[in-house]
This record gives sequence, structure tokens and C-alpha cells, in this order.
Amino acid sequence: MSDLITTDLVRLDVELGSDKLDVIRALADVVRSAGRATDTSQLVEDALAREATSPTGLPGGIAIPHCRTAGVEEPTLVFARLRPKVDFGAKDGPADLAFLIAAPAGGDNTHLQLLTKLARALVKASFTDALRAAETREEVVALVTEVVSPAPAPASAAPAAATAGASATATAGPPESAAAPGAEAAAAGTATPAAGHRSLVAVTACPTGIAHTYMAAEALEAAAARAGVEIRVETQGSAGSTPLHHDTIAEAAAVIFAVDVGVRDRHRFAGKPVVSSGVKRPIDDADAMIAEALRYADDPHAPRVEGHASAAEAAAGGERWTHHVRRVLMTGVSYMIPFVAAGGLLIALGFLFAGYEIAKDGGAAAIKIMADNNIFDLPDPSALGLDHALLDNGFFAYVGAVLFVLGATAFKFLVPALAGYIAFAIADRPGIAPGFVMGALAVDLGGFGLPQSGFLGGIIGGALAGFIALWITRWKVQTWARGLMPVLVIPLLTTLLSGIVMIVVLSKPLGKLMDKLSEGLTNMSQHSSLSILLGVILGLMMAFDMGGPLNKVAYAFATTGLAAAATATDAPELKVMAAVMIAGMVPPLGLALATVIRPGLFSLPERENGKAAWALGASFITEGAIPFAAGDPVRVIPSIMAGSAVAGGLAMAFDVTLRAPHGGIFVLFAVGHIWGFLIALAAGTLVAAACVVALKSIGESDAELEPV
Repeated sequence: MSDLITTDLVRLDVELGSDKLDVIRALADVVRSAGRATDTSQLVEDALAREATSPTGLPGGIAIPHCRTAGVEEPTLVFARLRPKVDFGAKDGPADLAFLIAAPAGGDNTHLQLLTKLARALVKASFTDALRAAETREEVVALVTEVVSPAPAPASAAPAAATAGASATATAGPPESAAAPGAEAAAAGTATPAAGHRSLVAVTACPTGIAHTYMAAEALEAAAARAGVEIRVETQGSAGSTPLHHDTIAEAAAVIFAVDVGVRDRHRFAGKPVVSSGVKRPIDDADAMIAEALRYADDPHAPRVEGHASAAEAAAGGERWTHHVRRVLMTGVSYMIPFVAAGGLLIALGFLFAGYEIAKDGGAAAIKIMADNNIFDLPDPSALGLDHALLDNGFFAYVGAVLFVLGATAFKFLVPALAGYIAFAIADRPGIAPGFVMGALAVDLGGFGLPQSGFLGGIIGGALAGFIALWITRWKVQTWARGLMPVLVIPLLTTLLSGIVMIVVLSKPLGKLMDKLSEGLTNMSQHSSLSILLGVILGLMMAFDMGGPLNKVAYAFATTGLAAAATATDAPELKVMAAVMIAGMVPPLGLALATVIRPGLFSLPERENGKAAWALGASFITEGAIPFAAGDPVRVIPSIMAGSAVAGGLAMAFDVTLRAPHGGIFVLFAVGHIWGFLIALAAGTLVAAACVVALKSIGESDAELEPV
């Protein structure tokens, strides 16, 4: 591997242009003149594209334009000491120290780790002062080399975190000591805070994951050390990420998100007070962020990370395989749900406007008429066989056809999205494309005479694509091939290998298994006692963890079935969807009712949560019950499970059907047997409320709680 920086890549006291765009182009020319650029124009384009997302100027007169690019084949660092200074967008003025960091598009973790060490060093005044005082190019090269390749620590010392993306710990002490090599002793973040000390956790991430991600982490660690607070930072960068251990997250008083992109597995931090900002803010003002996080930790009204996560859900380095499998599945389901929600509601609205007859040809006839005629002068839709009481104006039949086609199209992505993001959870971005292809195969093989494997095939195909992609990403390849790996080699080989296995080996057995599952569901729904039992089981699952893994498994079972029955007028899958939604509405509604019946049994914050729980339950947001369950799980969880079990069983007994995957009472237009829907919902809510009141009343009087 070539050196990251050489004397050919250093310029001292030079004028490279009047603005940052000129400087970036000039630094790219330095890369070319040193023989390190394969495509200078591509390098410039990628660096400018990164600059457009947010300025790369930093406090203290530093600029770090950077990018991942196919314009270089080896990691390259250019340094220039500018005379005069040039404005790169920093709050405190123009920069006199400029680094251009260019990482290969397919570079391996070893390359990226060197760059992350440099990024961490740039927030240290001692390093930048030495660069300003350097008199020769050789001195600059020596300074940078010492930073990215520090001498090994003594055997007795805690090892430095060599893996980029590992979480790090900052404790009380001088600012420089907190950032010194070896300060990242707990790479996996598994240690817990010392007794009597408060701790924080943080996530940093920028679009390219090369520089700002790690500089923000270093700045937070130094600020926490100055404040005498322990912090562990998870850097979600290009070199990968070692997730914080769930025990570390549980112990933390608050969380800081300093990101310009989405936080991976954000649900791990659910319920924690949160300070959110872009990735540059901690570099500019880390002390204020630490102070704000500590202030939020003591404020019951501070913003918090949405959602709910148990320790079993939290991703962690060294997590048990059962937790890993659950996390992978939950990732696929969470990305699939928007397709289900959008598609299901659009189909339901299509039926509302055009009637169920629109499903007989998938809306094709109506769409063809719209294409062949003036949109403002369409023929009467009666020729299509459409008959709907609401259609006083035939134009609405065509509106319904459009909605139905949009919804049916969204449903086509359901299994591919499930498979694609399962593969993503395993192999990151290289797994997405092959995973989508495997999901599409699972539903499209029927057109080639092979059995469809549906959502089960999507799960297995996505996992297969993910593991194969992960395996290929770990291959050691020549430098010239690294740029081709993520864009050509990995998707090509992964799709080829996993596709052959899906078609040749798995398609028939998975197809037969899906047929048996569908047959079993149909049989259960046709026998009243068995269908009621199914409703009870689904109700118990929906209430047990209120948005957690069991809840999502039941919901995914219902929504994937809903997709299969989207064009049917009466199918058992529609009953399952109804039972799941009603059961999911019961926990927050039951607890809200309990706070009205016996307010003295609940604390003041719980009574306030009860007011919000009415709206959450009515909207099918089961997580509205979490504040109650967190404070008294032994009495609350069994109560809401009882209520949801009753609601699910009654929904199946009354043959309630539902064509919308979400929405609660706001999608009653998509409900079949509305009275059955309302009776099941009311009965489940009453049972849940009665149980929780009864259990809370045992050995406890209203007077023991806060007065109303």
C-alpha cells in the first residue's frame, strides 16, 4: 500500500485561488501531478459534490474537502498551507490549512482507518500548530505519518481502538489526554459507567463517512472530558461501525445525534432524551452540546428518541445470534411497511370510489379509456361493469381506477423491499440490489411455471443475498479492482449466485410450504373455533411488546397476507388484517379508559399520557401504551394482552374484514362488518381497562398516589 501522503503531495505557503472551488481544483491537480489520480475530473466532481452538501471549513482555520471517488485507486492526502487564507465556510473565518482527502470508492477498511485517525487529529491544537510551524515538506509528511501510524502502545496499556467506527470513551481529564492514542480503550463499548458518574452516548455520521464523522466524535469526547462526563461515541462511517452495546445505551442519561444522514438502527435509543444536530455542530461547539445533553437528561419534557426498543432488540457488538436474526428481520419489515401502508390505503380508496369490481382486471380497462380519451370528457364507466352507490358522477370511477393501480403497484414492491433491506441489514449497501432481485423472484417465478414463494421466499432470498454479498465484500482484491467491487462485481456475483440457488434449489420447496401455509390459514378461517383461536393468538402478540418484535411479526403476517388478497372480495387474509389492527388499537385505548375510570390509580404523568393515548389508540399506534407498561409492566402487560386477545377473537368471530393496513378508525370505509369492528374494539378496550384497574387496586389505594 502506498503512503497516504508524500512530499509530492505537500504545498507550503502557496496561493491556489481566490475561493474554495479554485483551491479544490488546484489540490486535485496536485494529486494528478503526483501520479495518484486515475481520473482528475471525477475527483474534482466528487469533491465539489461533497462540498455542496455542507461546507468543509472547520474552526481554527482548517478546511478538509474530501470524498470517496473512482478518481483515485489508493487513499491520498494533499496538504496545502494557503497564503492568503481562503473561505471554506467556517464560522470563525477563512482557512490557512487545507487538506484534500481522497478515498477510493472501493477502498478497504485499512485505508479508511488511516484517514479516520487523521480526522481525529485535526481537532487537536497541538497538531495544527505543528503544521503551521513546519518549515519543510518533509516535516509535514512526518507529522501526518506519526498521526495515522502511531507507535504501538505498551502491552500493559489499554489498546487503541484500531477499528474505525468503534465507540470510544472520554472521561474526566485534560482535553488532550482524552483524545490521545489509547483513549478509545472500550472499542465495543461494553463497559458500563463508573458508579456515581453520569454517562452519555452519541452517534456521529456524515454523507461520506470519512472526516466529519470522526472529527465530531473526537470533539465530543474532548468536551465530555472537560465536563467530567463519560461518553461513548458510535461512529457510523465508511469504514464500518461497531454498534454500542445495549447495556451502555441503557445506562446513558441522554443521547447525542450529530448526523447529516439517518441513524442506523435508531430504535436502539428509543425513549432517551436526545440532542440532535448536523455533524458539524460538535466540531464547532461540542461543549454546548454536552451541556445541553446533561440538561435534557434532567428535563422530563425534553425531546426524546421516538419508538420503543427492548434490550433484546438492541444491536450490539458480539450480540447473540438470536438477537442478530431478529434485528435483520425487523430491518426488512420496517422498510417494507411504508409500501404496505401506501399501497393498502390507495387500494382501499380505489374501492371506495370505484367499487370492488375495479379489481377484476386490475383497473386496466379504465386506465386504457383514460389514455384514449380527453380526461375532461370520459365516457360513462357503466360499460366497465362498475356499479357503486357513491358514483353519482362517473368521473370518480376513473379516480378510483387510478388509486387502485397506484396501490397495486406499491404492493408489488412489498416482498422485494422486505428482501432488499434484509440483505441491507446483513451486508449494508452492497446487499440492497441483489436482495431486491431475490424478492422479485419470490413473487415473479409463477410466470415461468415455478411456484411462488411469497414473503417467505423474500425473507430467505434476502438473507441469502445478504450473506453472499457480505462474503464477497471480504475478498482481498488488487488495487485496480477495488473501484469495481461495489458497483459491478458484488451485485453481479451476488445476484448470479443467490439467483441460481433460489431458482434451482429453493423455489419448489418454498412454494409448497407457502401453499400449505395458505391452506392452513384458509382452513382456520373457515372453522369458527380455529379462526377465533387465531385471532386470540394474534391479539396476544400485538399487545405483548407494543411495537416490538412479536408485535411486528404479527403485523407483517397480516400485511403480507393483505397484499396477496388485495384484489379479492372476501378472503381470510382480510380477516387477519382486521383482527391485528383492532388488537393493536386496544392497549392504548384500554389504558386511556382506565385513567378516566380510576384516575387515582395513576400518577400525574400517566394521566397526562392517558389523554394522548386516546388519539394514539384510535390511530392504531400501539406504542401509546409503552409509558404505562414501562412503569408497571407486571400489571399492565397482562391486562392489555387480555383485552387484545378478546378483541382479536371477536373480530374473527364477527368475520370483520379490513383492506387498509393502517389508520385505525380513520379507515372505517375499508372495513367490512363495521358493527363487528366497533363491538370487538369496545369489548377489548373494556376488558383491558377492567383488568388493569383490578390489578392496580390490589393492595393499593388511590390515596397512595398523587391526588387528582
